[in-house]
Amino acid sequence: MSKWTEVDIPDQTGRVALVTGANSGLGFETARALAQHGAHVVLACRNADRAADAEARINTLEPSGSVEVLLTDMADLDSIAGAAAQFRAAHDRLDLLINNAGVMATPQGTTAQGFELQLGVNHLGHFALTALLLPALAAAGSRVVNVSSNAHKFGKMNFDDLMGERKYSPWGAYGQSKLANILFTRELQRRFVAAGAETIATVAHPGASTTELGKDSPGGFLSTLMSVSRPLTEKLLSQSAAMGALPQLRAAVGASVEGGDYYGPDGMGEMKGHPRKVGMTDRAKNDDHATRLWEVSVELTGADYSALQN
Repeated sequence: MSKWTEVDIPDQTGRVALVTGANSGLGFETARALAQHGAHVVLACRNADRAADAEARINTLEPSGSVEVLLTDMADLDSIAGAAAQFRAAHDRLDLLINNAGVMATPQGTTAQGFELQLGVNHLGHFALTALLLPALAAAGSRVVNVSSNAHKFGKMNFDDLMGERKYSPWGAYGQSKLANILFTRELQRRFVAAGAETIATVAHPGASTTELGKDSPGGFLSTLMSVSRPLTEKLLSQSAAMGALPQLRAAVGASVEGGDYYGPDGMGEMKGHPRKVGMTDRAKNDDHATRLWEVSVELTGADYSALQN
């Protein structure tokens, strides 16, 4: 069976995509590839200078599609609401929403609304953004793609201390946020089906990719070990950001993709390689936790998903 690559991306002419965290790493490569295949790609980024640089780098490639910048801070629900309103005012459709932005193993911190930073950015911000853009996701073939991680495998939903206020672990919080990405995807897909929507929700992970993510992780034995060994591990175990972006690109535009599918690299330990459907942990398949996370997320963010009520 042939390996899925960027060559397999169908023509995206006339389609609109929004990629969060599109100024670097996986987000940049995803936006670039979609623009080079004809899409109009909205680069949803926090930093104006870095976003403008990303826009210029893509335009230098003379893509058949186009790009624009939408300033969005995924750690601030007010910024997300403003960005979503700006998008809806400028665009009457959204074909691909790729919830890519994220932080990894950060020191304990909070978002503008006081959420634990990793859960707030990686899950709650994207949960709110998806709800706000739901009216634009009406076209047949539209998709929401959430970006998880192999770290979901050690993730646990600690509903009794969701924000890590009693006990905080940088890696534990990261694993929880990446598990939340999959639970959100599965519950969103269930609600799409129940509502008879033509949109589907999918999820992907990049394996180990050489990006900026995690390079500012805190101290401690594990982080110190990772920092010291990074040059060796990146050479042996990781892959380029362009390769790491392939699973989320396949989840976004692959011809045979179905709602709820999870894509990752096909190599050993799903660390590197070409994208294929991969498995998830029993915790990620826990329907009760998916429903509970949804309800908690609505309560925390005020997100309006009433259009998908069943």
